[in-house]
Amino acid sequence: MRALLCSTLDGAEALALGERPDPAPAAGQALVRVTLAALNFFDTLIVAGRYQVKPPLPFSPAGEGVGVVEALGEGVTGLAVGQRVVIHAGYGCCAERIAIDATKLTPVPDGVPDEQAAGLTITYGTTLHALANRAKLKAGEWLAVLGASGGVGLAAVELGALMGAKVIACASSEEKLAAAYAHGAAEGLVYKPETLKDDLRRLTGGAGVDVVYDAVGDAFAEPALRSLAWRGRYLVIGFAAGEIPRLPLNLILLKELDVQGVHWGAFTERDPEAHRADQEQLLAWVAEGKLTAKVHGVYPLDEYREAFGVLIRREAVGKVLLQV
Repeated sequence: MRALLCSTLDGAEALALGERPDPAPAAGQALVRVTLAALNFFDTLIVAGRYQVKPPLPFSPAGEGVGVVEALGEGVTGLAVGQRVVIHAGYGCCAERIAIDATKLTPVPDGVPDEQAAGLTITYGTTLHALANRAKLKAGEWLAVLGASGGVGLAAVELGALMGAKVIACASSEEKLAAAYAHGAAEGLVYKPETLKDDLRRLTGGAGVDVVYDAVGDAFAEPALRSLAWRGRYLVIGFAAGEIPRLPLNLILLKELDVQGVHWGAFTERDPEAHRADQEQLLAWVAEGKLTAKVHGVYPLDEYREAFGVLIRREAVGKVLLQV
């Protein structure tokens, strides 16, 4: 089978198309023909050896996608050959076929297009877990989303609005804010670290933000923390801006703030039933027309360099998909 392969940890430039043997499903697994693979920012890190997950070489990137079940291993129930499924793999989806535990597959309802299903698992799954399970976001609360035009950021804008929050989208340009407004943001902010705290407090009428969704980190973290209202919740999603920040504990004490880590990968392993319920909820919202996963672009597998480049240059507004 054809696959995009990472054979050395030298970044996206070292990736190459190659051939690998077709996999066969073991007991408890399904063989899935991949139609679309979705890339995330962490894929640019995993192929450079700078991510916490370090697959054995050679491996194929892309931790999620959508495909069609071609065969079932012994003992698999709840799936059928020919069924469309969302794939949550961690890595390996930039290949024509993948053999994967059946528990990591979620059936796709009729009426949900492949392009919508392909990129729901990681960004929207992370975000639903963060907002619903961790922060317990309530309707009417103020939600500030840092990095609002990226994959998880745009998901946070859309899901926050769907859950009834008043969303403040924070992005680096007016052009990127336009996408956030189109997906439900109530307010927008071209943000800078030195003015972020005051700008967020101004937009909330001085009350402060109830929940901060931070996938950016670095110099933006502390002013975002300072913008929180009494008993606000600060969600640690990632550090796309580079440096891992150190938060002042005295601020957390004085306003009884909650700083909440969001390790979605560990959550899916530790509580698979809750993860499956989240996936089914996301797909149901798409089928009902309440959720529209923004797609930045669909690239043929041969154009993987351009697809990775969009992520590396931080140009993506929504999901970057590879047609396998």
